[in-house]
Amino acid sequence: MTTTNPSWDPAQYLRHAGHRARPFTDLLARVPDLPGDPPRIGDLGCGPGNVTALLADRWPTARVTGYDNSPRMLADAAAHAGARLDFVHADLATWAPTETYDLLVSNAALHWVPGHLDALPGWLDGLAPGGTFAFQVPDNLDAPLHALMRELGGTPRWKSRVSEALRPVDSVHAPAVYLDRLARLGCATDVWTTTYLHVLQGDDPVLDWAKGTGLRPALDALADDPEAQAAFVTEYRDLLRKAYQPTPYGTVLPFCRLFAVATKDPR
Repeated sequence: MTTTNPSWDPAQYLRHAGHRARPFTDLLARVPDLPGDPPRIGDLGCGPGNVTALLADRWPTARVTGYDNSPRMLADAAAHAGARLDFVHADLATWAPTETYDLLVSNAALHWVPGHLDALPGWLDGLAPGGTFAFQVPDNLDAPLHALMRELGGTPRWKSRVSEALRPVDSVHAPAVYLDRLARLGCATDVWTTTYLHVLQGDDPVLDWAKGTGLRPALDALADDPEAQAAFVTEYRDLLRKAYQPTPYGTVLPFCRLFAVATKDPR
């Protein structure tokens, strides 16, 4: 499901699990009643499965499947599996529904899927009448967290090794683009953005956050040269320290996310 297919580290990703899960719960709060009884739900890009389990809590009679292409993430997700909750290996770049869903949901995954706008018609075709497609993605590629990474990756020392590996600036589209695409596909659509002010604790917590997600492609690009990898991380850390300075109560990471809830005509 990725642009560069980074190697995921579930333990690192889950170090900020509470902050990362909050947008998903905010997204689910806007999902309307589902048409099926019991409903069929798919989680596209389920990661370690901790938020997929929230779907089973919200709709306890539903049959829920989480899809992901990372073996390490799926290995962690297996701990959440149950009689009505399972996890399947799938690449969202090629995945298409083979059955009818009442809800397809995606949490912080579509920005890793090149051309995901073109996948929307096929995914919506897999929804039952009155079914919903809901997703959220980071909408902060202009924030220092990412801008400094791209800036550093474009310097002479790193350009040939890192720059092309980083997530491109067009991996997330403007909110109006998603609204227009989903509405033209016949869905009643709600799109919005929210900026969270995450208060992080510990030493270099913004770097620690990035190591779980956005920094993964750079770490992979330099994986065969541990010395260079450490040097890049150190330079990036120093830039982050200037951009995100600690306060007596922690380090504040402003983080904007884009949400969309699109519901098919029930007729």
